[in-house]
Amino acid sequence: MTEPHDQPEHGRLRAFAAAKKAILAGLRFTSLRLRLVVVFALVALTAAVSASGIAYWLNREAVLTRTQDAALSDFQQEMQNRAAVLPEHPTQGELQHAANLMADSSQHFSVLLIGTDENGRQVVGNSDLDAFTLADVPDSLQGAVNRKQEVTAGNKNAYHLYWQRTRQGSDPYLVGGAKVNGGPTGYMLKSLEPEAKDLSSLAWSLGIATGLALIGSALLAQAAATTVLKPVHRLGVAARRLGEGKLDTRLRVSGTDELAELSRTFNKTAENLEKQVADMRAREESSRRFVADMSHELRTPLTAITAVTEVLEEELDAETGSVDPMIEPAVRLVVSETRRLGDLVENLMEVTRFDAGTARLVLDHVDIADQITACIDARAWLDAVELDAERGIMARVDPRRLDVILANLIGNALKHGGSPVRVSVRIDSQEGGDLLIAVTDHGPGIPEDVLPHVFDRFYKASASRPRSEGSGLGLSIALENAHIHGGEITAANSPDAGAVFTLRLPRDTHDDADDTDDTDDTDDSGGSGDPGKTGGSQEGGAAT
Repeated sequence: MTEPHDQPEHGRLRAFAAAKKAILAGLRFTSLRLRLVVVFALVALTAAVSASGIAYWLNREAVLTRTQDAALSDFQQEMQNRAAVLPEHPTQGELQHAANLMADSSQHFSVLLIGTDENGRQVVGNSDLDAFTLADVPDSLQGAVNRKQEVTAGNKNAYHLYWQRTRQGSDPYLVGGAKVNGGPTGYMLKSLEPEAKDLSSLAWSLGIATGLALIGSALLAQAAATTVLKPVHRLGVAARRLGEGKLDTRLRVSGTDELAELSRTFNKTAENLEKQVADMRAREESSRRFVADMSHELRTPLTAITAVTEVLEEELDAETGSVDPMIEPAVRLVVSETRRLGDLVENLMEVTRFDAGTARLVLDHVDIADQITACIDARAWLDAVELDAERGIMARVDPRRLDVILANLIGNALKHGGSPVRVSVRIDSQEGGDLLIAVTDHGPGIPEDVLPHVFDRFYKASASRPRSEGSGLGLSIALENAHIHGGEITAANSPDAGAVFTLRLPRDTHDDADDTDDTDDTDDSGGSGDPGKTGGSQEGGAAT
């Protein structure tokens, strides 16, 4: 078990490990410049190391082979000139004298001569008794030197010269040996330390050259990366500006390479995109103006028609029964369709305000529970709606637009979901104290394929009901009103039954034009229809 006083240390270790991991993750080739430098450095390092290794190996073999061949050739010549003239059973003095003469060579090697005297005892002659003895000669080399071979036409000598490279401590040496037929056996020991120093100097030189090549490649990679990445960086900046909507962004093109061709392609793409967007905006503006003009033009005749239908409706409701029973159904149809047409015109006008960006907020501090109660009471929904809201929850909103949102959500739930409809209000403590208003019905819920489209304009869940009472704009207008407050509306199915529409609004909405009235029209109904009538535009974009 970890002791209590070890826990802070472990915490620091974990924090250090996490920081190290984050740094390594950040350096994991996320920069094209870094990748170019690393690739250049690796290529240069591989080439330099390969070239240096090959050069070192070739020079090493050449130096050692040249020194080895010169020493062995001189030793063999001395064996023929000095050892071969000795008697078959030389004395120790004769061997010593011959060894000294043989060692006095330009190759500066030590000599060891071994023979047998007349009594059959081994005698040794050594030019350097302290530095070279028979113990310094490998056993394998001794066996090879003393092995007598059969003399044939292809092998004229019974004994041959053999050599081997050895080390005494850290110093390299060359050991060679030969035997005179009928005479003594000779060994030579030559130090290869000068050659080793030369090779060490060569290795250092090659290492320095490799380091300089690595530094040079890094500088070259930096220069190349700067040359390549400047156009790429400019292209990235231009692409960001284009993504931000600055469609007049263009790149300066110079040269004929691939990057220049890419810049030309970008400019052509941006030019075509600017033209297409301009055409789309012009068509959109024309369509929006057409809808607005059409809505305004329809209001004049619609006002007259509405007045007539109101008179007809009064006659229908009169006790005298002045309307012919045969035409009563037609009169009621005209009244309902006229009311529906009026709601559609109001909704279209509200949609054009949102599309044109002329919709404004008139903010006020309201009690949310009172606001919902007023909305329900104005539309005679008190018996069909359950309200779960505490009084005293205040929010700074546009009361008229909030009424539009609530009317559409609650009306849609009553029409397509089924009563009782429950409206609950709470404060979301995890999202900065936002206001949450949930409208839950007890219907069959929303089909999964319909959920993504419930806020689409003119969308209706059933294609077989193209002439439903609503216009298919209610939920779309409600969502736009939520957005202008800085809020959101989401649709989902309740785990128990029915659909749930959740309105999220900030409790303190900010708007630069709080006190600015709508200038488009004095009758800015917001798509809610007449608050006193239950037949207003309450249906959303999709039936639930």
